[in-house]
Amino acid sequence: MTSTPTSSTSSSPSRYLVQTYLPLFDNAGDRLPRALHDRTLDVLTERFGGATAYTQAPAAGLWANEGEVVEDRIILVEVMADTLDREWWAAFRQQLERDYRQDVVLIRAVACEML
Repeated sequence: MTSTPTSSTSSSPSRYLVQTYLPLFDNAGDRLPRALHDRTLDVLTERFGGATAYTQAPAAGLWANEGEVVEDRIILVEVMADTLDREWWAAFRQQLERDYRQDVVLIRAVACEML
């Protein structure tokens, strides 16, 4: 198989991988309903044409909080976006923080190139 190298004259990425870290439990330790995660996936799928949720092996996040180590069980949800609408993502994050009863929900974007 032969390939032709491509070059880009633009320094902007071809797309963005946006990752949202969603907790399985609220700050009081109560399990969040599956329907909440499903609704989040529905919103992202409708807006971006698809979403991937890594739910089979939830990750464990650890952080120090007032001298105590706290563990959080999370799932990762990803979408691919052509552009970053920072206002939409900020409003979405604030809604997730209310819905998931969290002080902060982490959403990050990584510039990526489709291969």
